[in-house]
Amino acid sequence: MANFFEFNGFRPSVHPSAYVHPNASVIGNVTIGKDVYIGPGAALRGDWGEIIVEDGCNVQESCTLHMFPGEKVHLMEGAHIGHGAIVHGATVGCHVLIGMNAVIMDQVVIGEHAIIGALSFVKEGTLVEARSLYAGNPARMIKELSEEMMKWKDEGTKLYRGLPQTCHETMIPCDPLDYVPKFKAAQQAYYQSWTKHRKQP
Repeated sequence: MANFFEFNGFRPSVHPSAYVHPNASVIGNVTIGKDVYIGPGAALRGDWGEIIVEDGCNVQESCTLHMFPGEKVHLMEGAHIGHGAIVHGATVGCHVLIGMNAVIMDQVVIGEHAIIGALSFVKEGTLVEARSLYAGNPARMIKELSEEMMKWKDEGTKLYRGLPQTCHETMIPCDPLDYVPKFKAAQQAYYQSWTKHRKQP
C-alpha cells in the first residue's frame, strides 16, 4: 500500500489501473488517471494546490510535484517525468518528456511532444514550444524535434504505459537471496538511448 494521505479535507483519487509504488507519497488534492506509473520515492504533494496526472503518464523515482498555495500542477496525457525531476506549479503538455533531474518552475507551460533535457532548469513563466528540445540553465530552445526523435520518445513512453499492469501482475515483496544464482534469464533490450538508437543500421 502506497503512502496516501488526506490533507485538509482533500483525499487523493487513483484509477484502479494505475500503479503507485508503496514507497511513493501522495498527499491531498491529487488525481491520478488510467495506466499511470508512480515510482518509488516520488512525492506528489497536493497540500496547497491541485495535482492532476492524466492517463498514461509516468512519474519516475524521486520526482517531486508541488506548487505555491492555490496553484496547480497539471500533467497532460502521456507526460513522461524522468528520474529525480521537479515540477513546481507548471503545466506539462501531452506526450512531453522531462529529462532526469530537470527542474520545471512555476507558471511554465510546455507544449505537446516537447523534450526538456536532463539537468535543465526551466525558469518561471517560460512557454516551451511544442515539438521542440529545450536544454540548459536557464533552458533555451535547441532545435525542433524531428519525426524520428518524436517516434523514439513516444516508444519510450509506451513502455511506461504498459508498466503499471506488469507491476500489478508481478511486483511482490520478497526477501533477497543470500547467493547469486548461477543462471539468470537475459533481460531484453526493449528500448535504447537516443545515441544507440541512431547507430542502428
